[in-house]
Amino acid sequence: MKYKLIALDVDGTLLNDDHKLSDENKEAIAEVTRRGGQVVLCTGRSPQNSIPFMEELGLSGYVIGHNGGATVSVSDRKVLDQYGMDGRGLDPYIEYCRKHDIHFDVSTAFEMYVDNAENLTKEANYMYEHFRILPASLPAWEEFGEPIVKFTVFTKSAVLDEAMREWGTWTQQYNMLRSGEFFADFMHHEASKGNALKKLAAQLGIAQEEVMAVGNYYNDISMLTYAGLGVAVDNSPLEVKAAADAITGTNNEHGVRDALVKYCL
Repeated sequence: MKYKLIALDVDGTLLNDDHKLSDENKEAIAEVTRRGGQVVLCTGRSPQNSIPFMEELGLSGYVIGHNGGATVSVSDRKVLDQYGMDGRGLDPYIEYCRKHDIHFDVSTAFEMYVDNAENLTKEANYMYEHFRILPASLPAWEEFGEPIVKFTVFTKSAVLDEAMREWGTWTQQYNMLRSGEFFADFMHHEASKGNALKKLAAQLGIAQEEVMAVGNYYNDISMLTYAGLGVAVDNSPLEVKAAADAITGTNNEHGVRDALVKYCL
């Protein structure tokens, strides 16, 4: 099989719009694995709420979470690699979010923190229930025992558009990217799905041309351009499709299955 390492984005790519994993995608992944391919989920999610999908697929191996902020071994939950960031540098962004009523959370590899876990809005509660994660209240920076790997903001699209325009004029020390219509993420300036995938491939002794990646959004561009074959699902924005080498069906049409069959099986 030409591609030995296959990186799959989760939301909008592997999962359909109901956030379900289809039997068609499961079967194709199982066959790729039987033939010696190694599948890694490469997602904006935490390892905590992406490892269950690996388990549903019957896979061990690795998860690249937090848009490349942390790479974790599925079997023992060990952090193989992570990009720690300076929490104190987030203070101006947190002040902006509080002033403009923008929800935010702060993540280590496995934990998530919010401004006040006891007083979340209905929308925030729904989001965390939907993503199967339970945040705690944000402690002081000096109380963090683990590196901070991601800062995420969540708000209405138009509000986020304006915030991103404003933040784009500030001096940048983070990799700031749009990870969804209602989400933006801040990571260490070297953290990205592409860099994390490159490191993992090197650790596994897999050449760049033997890596395939499938994704659907702006945070996937770095891994699509790194991989020997970058495939965008058809529900991707035009800029993401332009960065890819090939296009497959949408996430609702088992586009991952189609890409695996065409290029791996």
